[in-house]
Amino acid sequence: MTNRLLNNLNEQQIDAVKTTEGYVRVIAGAGSGKTKALTSRFAYIVEELGVSSSNILCVTFTNKAAEEMRKRVKALIGDNADVSLISTYHGFCVRVLREDINKILYPKSFIIMDVEDQKTILREVFAELNLTSKDLSFKTALREITVRKSSLEYLEYILEGRKDKGQNEMDRIFQRYIEKQQRNFALDFDDLMNYAIYIFKKHEDVLVKWQKRICYIQVDEVQDSSEKQFSFIEMLSQINKNLFIVGDPDQTIYEWRGATPKILVDFDKYFPDTKTIIMNQNYRSTPNILNLGNHIIKRNTIRVDKDMFTENVQGVDVVHFHGSTETEESLWVVNEIKELVKEKNAKYSDAAILYRANHVSRSIEQALIKENIPYTIYGGIRFFERREIKDILAYLRLLEFGDDFSFLQVINLPTRGLGRKFIENVSKYAELSNASLFNALIENINQPELIRSGALEFIKLIDELKILKRIKSISDLVKDILDKSGLTKVIRADGDEDRLNNIKEFVNSIILLENESGENISLEEYLQEISLFTNMDLKDGSIDKVKLMTIHTSKGLEFPYVFLSGFSEGILPSAMSISERTASALEEERRLTYVAITRAEKGFYITESEGYNFNTGSNKYPSRFLFEINEAFYVRKGTLRQEVIEEAKQSFEREKEKLALLEKRKNLVLFSVGDHVNHPILNKGRIIEVNEIKGEYTVLFEERNVTRPINFLYGRLEKIEI
Repeated sequence: MTNRLLNNLNEQQIDAVKTTEGYVRVIAGAGSGKTKALTSRFAYIVEELGVSSSNILCVTFTNKAAEEMRKRVKALIGDNADVSLISTYHGFCVRVLREDINKILYPKSFIIMDVEDQKTILREVFAELNLTSKDLSFKTALREITVRKSSLEYLEYILEGRKDKGQNEMDRIFQRYIEKQQRNFALDFDDLMNYAIYIFKKHEDVLVKWQKRICYIQVDEVQDSSEKQFSFIEMLSQINKNLFIVGDPDQTIYEWRGATPKILVDFDKYFPDTKTIIMNQNYRSTPNILNLGNHIIKRNTIRVDKDMFTENVQGVDVVHFHGSTETEESLWVVNEIKELVKEKNAKYSDAAILYRANHVSRSIEQALIKENIPYTIYGGIRFFERREIKDILAYLRLLEFGDDFSFLQVINLPTRGLGRKFIENVSKYAELSNASLFNALIENINQPELIRSGALEFIKLIDELKILKRIKSISDLVKDILDKSGLTKVIRADGDEDRLNNIKEFVNSIILLENESGENISLEEYLQEISLFTNMDLKDGSIDKVKLMTIHTSKGLEFPYVFLSGFSEGILPSAMSISERTASALEEERRLTYVAITRAEKGFYITESEGYNFNTGSNKYPSRFLFEINEAFYVRKGTLRQEVIEEAKQSFEREKEKLALLEKRKNLVLFSVGDHVNHPILNKGRIIEVNEIKGEYTVLFEERNVTRPINFLYGRLEKIEI
């Protein structure tokens, strides 16, 4: 049995598989077969150690990756194995909460909110506080809500009755927001881990139960973990002390959303008995591509040193193309793809065009259209966040949960003449009886303010659909919703064929799920599963098209031929990272370049062009990263004029001078974001931003509800405790 599991593994992979006990760190470079090692190790623990698969937690970052891992593990240990703990962080937290959220008096059928649900709450809150988008945007409010949920303090307000009227407008928005969440027993994505941690901390018996249940923990892509996520996993490992982490610091590209590469880099400092395994054999790329990647990433400092190698054949030269215009750059890319199809017997779908920023795709798309080459753009609006899909899901959720968010979304969809005043009247009755909006409408339908033909029709529709829900499959129920509500008619009248195709795809995806499962899926199970999906979890079609996507979207994927376009200063590295003037910001941009390079199997192409850069407000010139690459590693096509090179180098020198000035300013920083301070004239305030480039704090003076920039050199701010 062992031989079967270890077949086709190299020495480092076998070492990773057979080291089952204690703390283990695997530095797995791009294309080194880490998923194969992870799944083989999972199977090895089950078959060689005799541990049940239900006692192994394997955490990865996307539903797609988790699904692939579950499929591979089942192929090794059998289809009947319980692999439900191969999951994302959020998916595992949902599992914990479904089992133990009753400890904090929440129902196990709680609702998982998405961004649209959050906006629905904010609309209510803004109306109650007489606020408009001119006062505060939803985007800003949601960002502040996420910041406030970075700690668990707000849960004491929700769950322990610590009431506080709040000091300022944002306090009041946040408090009403979480109150409305609580009333609907609804959790947003930030809440999922917070609630699980809260339960673990307040109910030791629950924590110990899960610690004992989970004998082994594997964490994939750990370089993308935040400190909170890692602490959560470490907490779960404290009894059995078997924690196996896999990742590559060189592929950390999510620091901007909390990823902490030092967790992986410094893991052996946290746990001195750690065994480290370096998986540095690449099975994906040619030596030419791999050598380029090794060469450029060595300039980074936050990493574990490794030289990736491959036994693949040498392959073709890496190419850099410099165009005199964006049009010339894009046409060169498109013509090169045509040549690959003609000369290398490649398919269009073998080629991927990657870019740092979405706007780069504009000229590329124009060139593809001009040359009549089919293409598809990955990313953009998530499938399940498209308006027509959200509308159907809202109807389904109202049928299952009767929640206010879904009610508000569909009560006037299609239009039933039930406007804002009608909703306000329903809300008043709901407040009086502490009922949901839908139940309040039913109970008070004969009140003069509520009795409307549209309201009666809506109640009748929902009652009819609830009956159908009990006897029909989910796919058939969706068809009934579309027909009986009038949604299909409205969309057809809209004339948007894409929306109709999206609905067809949605229904087909449910039918596929029903067929694959071989058993009846409850609507509740389906809604919980779908709430965690993203567009990248959808199966890609087999149509032969060139693929366009951002580098972030390409993470974890591979393609025979990769074109990295828009390799210009201000695009890669981005203008924002340059303006930050920090080493960490530039290291992340260099890692993005490395990720793009290591997506390629057979051929890699770098392209950029002259023109005007709207991000920097100056002429375009090649990325500073291009000048870091020894020209022995690539072949140049297109004429890169000497004056462009000189202009670029002068710009980099100016950046060095500014960086030196910034280092001096850093020594003047006395306060951090969140610190409370006192100003001799403006009174109490809170630091909401520290701008080391300008050398100033942004301070929110809450009593006056104003913000002011305060220079680092101003010596009369005093830190105070609140």
